[in-house]
Amino acid sequence: MLQNYFKLAWRNLWKNKVFSLINIFGLSVGIAFALLIGAYVWSQVQVNHQLKNAPNHYIILSKWKDPNMGNEITSIAQLPKALHDNYPNLVANYYHFDAVTTNVSKGNEHFRESLQLGDSTLLKMYGFKLLQGDANTALNDPFSVVITTKAALKYFGRTDVVGKTLNFESFGGDKHDFTITAVLDKLPKNSVTNLNENVDSDFFFTLSAAKYFKRNIEGWSNNVTVSYIELQKGVNTQAVERAIADLVSKNAPQNTAKNFVPQLVSLTDYNMVAAGGVVKKMCYTLSCIALFILLMAVINFVNICIGRSSGRMKEMGIRKVLGGLRKQLIWQFLTESVLMVMIATIISLGVYVLARPFFSNVLGQEITGLFNFPVYFAVVPFVFALFVGILAGIYPALVLSALKSVDSLKGKLSSVKESVLFRKTLVAFQFCTAAIVFIGAIIIAQQVNLFFSNNLGYNKDYVIYAQVPRDWSAKGVQKMSDTRYQLSLAPQVKSVSLSWEILDGMNWGGSALYKQGANPAQTIAAQNLATDSHYAETYGIPLIAGTFFKPTYNAADSTLVVINEMESKAMGWKNAQDAIGQNIMITGAPQVFKICGVTANFHYASLQGRIEPVTFFNVNYTTFFRYFSIKLKPGNMQQNIAGLQKEWGRLLPGAPFEYHFMDDALNRLYKTEIQLKQAAYIATTLAVIIVLLGVLGLISLSIQKRTKEIGIRKVLGSSVAGIIGLFMKEFLVVILIAALVACPLAYLIMTHWLNDYAYKIAITLNPFVLAVAGLAIVTAMLIAIQTIKAALDSPVKSLRSE
Repeated sequence: MLQNYFKLAWRNLWKNKVFSLINIFGLSVGIAFALLIGAYVWSQVQVNHQLKNAPNHYIILSKWKDPNMGNEITSIAQLPKALHDNYPNLVANYYHFDAVTTNVSKGNEHFRESLQLGDSTLLKMYGFKLLQGDANTALNDPFSVVITTKAALKYFGRTDVVGKTLNFESFGGDKHDFTITAVLDKLPKNSVTNLNENVDSDFFFTLSAAKYFKRNIEGWSNNVTVSYIELQKGVNTQAVERAIADLVSKNAPQNTAKNFVPQLVSLTDYNMVAAGGVVKKMCYTLSCIALFILLMAVINFVNICIGRSSGRMKEMGIRKVLGGLRKQLIWQFLTESVLMVMIATIISLGVYVLARPFFSNVLGQEITGLFNFPVYFAVVPFVFALFVGILAGIYPALVLSALKSVDSLKGKLSSVKESVLFRKTLVAFQFCTAAIVFIGAIIIAQQVNLFFSNNLGYNKDYVIYAQVPRDWSAKGVQKMSDTRYQLSLAPQVKSVSLSWEILDGMNWGGSALYKQGANPAQTIAAQNLATDSHYAETYGIPLIAGTFFKPTYNAADSTLVVINEMESKAMGWKNAQDAIGQNIMITGAPQVFKICGVTANFHYASLQGRIEPVTFFNVNYTTFFRYFSIKLKPGNMQQNIAGLQKEWGRLLPGAPFEYHFMDDALNRLYKTEIQLKQAAYIATTLAVIIVLLGVLGLISLSIQKRTKEIGIRKVLGSSVAGIIGLFMKEFLVVILIAALVACPLAYLIMTHWLNDYAYKIAITLNPFVLAVAGLAIVTAMLIAIQTIKAALDSPVKSLRSE
């Protein structure tokens, strides 16, 4: 019997090829999109779950009472070891590291790479698999290095490289060969080797290598290392936090102990809550979009199934007359519906495979392959297919199978009006959803465009940046300053600046400032930037008073500082000129600093936060530097960069010229927003396609059922335009009702989203008009194309249709 149901179902699908194709294609697109987004969310939730003893691993975050004391993701360097040594009943193991970048060489090849200087517990604590080497001894020697598979392939083209050497440059300019003692297998995304976008390491060293690199990663006054601990089974985090408070109060400097508030976050949760929960927000947003897209596809499917069912009343009547039972008719409808959903599901799996690389690129995260999910995931698509199939088939199955044979043969169905109203309600929901997604995509795009506009307070055009070799000493700064001068003489270069920061929100910290002679308790918080005298010129930051340091640096000028207008006002000066020559003090620093210049306000960090007070210190005073920022002259960019690369190689032999434009830095700063913009574009496209497929199916059904009516209207004198308008009116009214609901909802949703930004666009009528008008025009064109053929057909042919 079941075989017969499937035979009849297949024949019916094949007989109505157009409707079946529309139904299956629309549903498969919706399922595929939902699966891709679901896989992305699942992969984000699974980050760190592959670590050995994953539930027991924690990262120690710092919630400083004074935000200028340190970074949230770093903590006191000595803390994890002290916890392990003093509280072995609480802490089973620990790992902490200092993340740095340096030049790595193999022969004549030179690259700038990220590396970690950390404890030798790394490999055994987290259970990272090795392709080669011994986890017990790999990090014993001070001149040994463990590398990833990616690094091995990059430098050697193969992974069997244990015993080979790579040359690493220290922060004093020294170079030394390190022996590769192990190669890590391909690592899943985790928050140890890949803490965030700025800490993604491929080279791992033991603590004893820190001396060579001239890095200090121990001590109670050092708060710039990342710290992890592994708790004993069953230990409560509150007990560990009390132990931390006890150790800090006994060992750390008074100011650190007073301001340090530890927070233990499980690594199984960390990926979702890091950086203010940006990943969690992204997952929720994409999940909602995927759910609505899938819901639209299901509604389309149900709508067309119900629409087609009313045309099969005579078939049901004949079957009943010939002895067909009601339960058999119900099974037939359900079988057809489930079969269609099954076909759509199988097609969607193919679409998933084809679209996975594209979505991985858009979302910046490798989306899990179909065969990499747990085995039990295999039943999910088919359970879904069964559910949707029953949902779509149950209404026509119960209603049509309950009709009397005489009514079925006459084609009478008392509930047709209610069915039409129900289907129009579903179509209105689809249009409403599509309009909300469309409006949201436009507003997101406008906000992202603001991030890259020329309203940032500086000029990013033609500015590139590249990291330079480190020698953080007065001699090292002088050498880089001389190199900067020679580089600035290149014909394609307008100006060059040596600094610790580029304008990407990553600065070397903050400070608490007050006027000399004022109450030291009444301070303002300012962000610190370490630059030379050419920084404002290179980035086009307007100077509104004084000078940006002095053109030639003298030791006597080391305490000169430049501030921005925000800091000048926060200090109490009515205009910028009043600040010139004034002295300021920094909490914890004995020096008196003199203000020599005031810049206009500019955005050095994300537009999510308001512009903060900024203090520029001379890089000769701090002796910390990382970048050359280079302003190129307008012209042929490829030629200019090629010439600059040649000059760089002459002045800095052995240092890779790995440059980036400032737009690249902004892309990283607003990575999540850009991903959301791209996802919104995809969702809008799919939403419109699904809506139009639904309209196409319903219009085709409506024309098919009203063929004789069209013929009678033409005989009675109706024009082609009048017949087209007859069908157009039904859907345009639905669009209007949907728009009245969608616009207020979209406004509320996008206003809430924009509230996360201190600087944002103003929501105007344009996105709403564009979205609604666009949907209405495309729908009207589709309806016109569909109905014009029926309207032009001969009335004789229409009247003979039944």
